[in-house]
Amino acid sequence: MRVVAGVDIGSITAKTAIMSDAGGMVSYSIVEAGVVNEKSALESLNQALEKANIHRKDLRFIVTTGYGRQLVGFGNKNITEISCHSRGALFLLPEVRTVIDIGGQDSKVIAVGDNGRVKAFNMNDKCAAGTGRFLEVMARALETTVDKLGPMSLQSKRPALITSQCSVFAESEVISLISQGEDPRKIAFGLHNSIANRIFSMLGRIGIRKNIVFAGGVARNNCMVVLLEKRFGQQLIIPEEPQLVGSIGAALSANGGEQ
Repeated sequence: MRVVAGVDIGSITAKTAIMSDAGGMVSYSIVEAGVVNEKSALESLNQALEKANIHRKDLRFIVTTGYGRQLVGFGNKNITEISCHSRGALFLLPEVRTVIDIGGQDSKVIAVGDNGRVKAFNMNDKCAAGTGRFLEVMARALETTVDKLGPMSLQSKRPALITSQCSVFAESEVISLISQGEDPRKIAFGLHNSIANRIFSMLGRIGIRKNIVFAGGVARNNCMVVLLEKRFGQQLIIPEEPQLVGSIGAALSANGGEQ
């Protein structure tokens, strides 16, 4: 079987999608590494190959994408994550017109044209605020885990006010609120609320269209889903494996070889 691979190297996870020449999904792998490098990217690729019971030599083409795409040397080509997320989302949902991706180190919003190409995008890659890493840091400050942060937030009826758009200053605000005896659930809700406001603002600059796909690890956070759906007035579409959208798009690009 002739296959291709797309490897999405994020700041926290490495994801691989292996697809057949016909465009069908063969296997995938998600490796949580904390800090992603070539070793973890190769681990993800090898895991996906093992799941499919195929060998590296069977890969016709490899496209790398994501935050660390230029840090690895095993790909045939690297492509920006913006185009890969757009292509991957379109593969999963042909009617998609907007993509929200909140990853470990950055967040991005993409307007997808009627032809499936990137129409416009906005990206927050200069500060960790509004990202998965931001939520991890804040969870530690609140003495909980990032997995519990979303459910914890939804236990509050009102969010605490978090005014800073900088992760360092926001952490100082959280510590100050804790010292004042503020309910941790309200603080957690306030943190999620600040991220939702940030994403809404980013997307407002490029236009909000129906059929929004929510990708990235933070798409598993139920509080973020609730708050974003409230902001946009529509249900978000969350893939079964939201972290794979970029790697699927990369594999689809690999199917073209020269694209």
